[in-house]
Amino acid sequence: MAAMKRDWLVPFINLGHLLDHLVMLVFPTVVLALALEWNRPYSELLPLALGGFIAFGAFAIPAGWLADHWSRYKMMAVFFLGIGGALFLTGFATSPWQIAAGLTLTGVFAAIYHPVGIAMLVASPKNLGMALGWNGLWGNLGLAFAAIVSGALMDLWGWRMAFFIPGLLSIAAGIAFLLLVPDPGPVVKKSKTIGLHLDTRTMAQVFAILLVATACGGIIFNSTTVAMPKIFDERLRSLTETNVGIGALVAVVYSVAAFAQVLMGTLMSRFDMKHLMIGVGLAQVPLLFAAATLDGWPMLIVALLMMMAIFGQIPLNDGIVGKYVADEYRARVLSVRYVVSLGVASVAVPMIAVLHRTEGGFRNVFMVLAALACAVFVSALFFPSRRRMQAAQPAL
Repeated sequence: MAAMKRDWLVPFINLGHLLDHLVMLVFPTVVLALALEWNRPYSELLPLALGGFIAFGAFAIPAGWLADHWSRYKMMAVFFLGIGGALFLTGFATSPWQIAAGLTLTGVFAAIYHPVGIAMLVASPKNLGMALGWNGLWGNLGLAFAAIVSGALMDLWGWRMAFFIPGLLSIAAGIAFLLLVPDPGPVVKKSKTIGLHLDTRTMAQVFAILLVATACGGIIFNSTTVAMPKIFDERLRSLTETNVGIGALVAVVYSVAAFAQVLMGTLMSRFDMKHLMIGVGLAQVPLLFAAATLDGWPMLIVALLMMMAIFGQIPLNDGIVGKYVADEYRARVLSVRYVVSLGVASVAVPMIAVLHRTEGGFRNVFMVLAALACAVFVSALFFPSRRRMQAAQPAL
């Protein structure tokens, strides 16, 4: 029975990833209905989500510290129950400041997942790349479900249900987690990495490049996922006129693109990470430039390819931490990585709001993102190859 209960751990970690991204992207779809109901422009209401995205990044560090010093298991329970309660409270909002407060509280609890859930996932996988790839797939399905579920609930019962229903599901998941998953106990203190042992200079270079790539990649990821419902609302109206239709198109793009993470997980076990990072960066640049001016079916196709390249970068970044960081420090290192990635990514919300007001609108947004993709590509060129890392190992 104990062995059967342990088998539930990874499914709940993957479910947590789905819920984490779903709850953070409910509002970018809901804002389309709020703009009509409250008669306020999109560029004015979207910044209400800023506090949530800042908290999503900033609270990753205390979450990782608590996980290592208190309990990863208990922090995951707090995550499930916390995001559910915060979403439910947001559904009762009657003013913009209440929406902003509810979204900020949601971001506080959502910040727990990445430093804690990913640390539990990569602690002892049989295949690191595949574990991260499938986990990434679940996270991106959360992005897809956020758009279509929110759009459907808005059309059927109003925007409040887009918060109430996911909130109740998250609380139910938290209760099931406590009932089905046993507490594995404290983290074993051992200085063991999955991959190579590197000298200080090479390690510093790896993480400097990783931080540049995750900072730029975080802005690209957050900007595209936050803005996609509005982009499709403006550019794909020839294909659909309803909120659920827009949500369905976004969901199709995210669902198909999500499998890029499974593919990347497979490639990580076969190819040098340096070459994979270069390939991902090289693919993002022309696709972001192309998305700046397209609409209709061409935009839908380019959006799909673009999101595949953007989603494919995520398991690469986590794989570096999984390979080169000892398990006892992994939650804290992941918390630093995610506070940089998600914290810097919060810039996306005001950036979109400001650029959307300009004459170019989303064209200007995509031009900025293409420039950031160039930085990702350039940083990948300086990532040390596996052969160089093997040569850089200190003599024992």
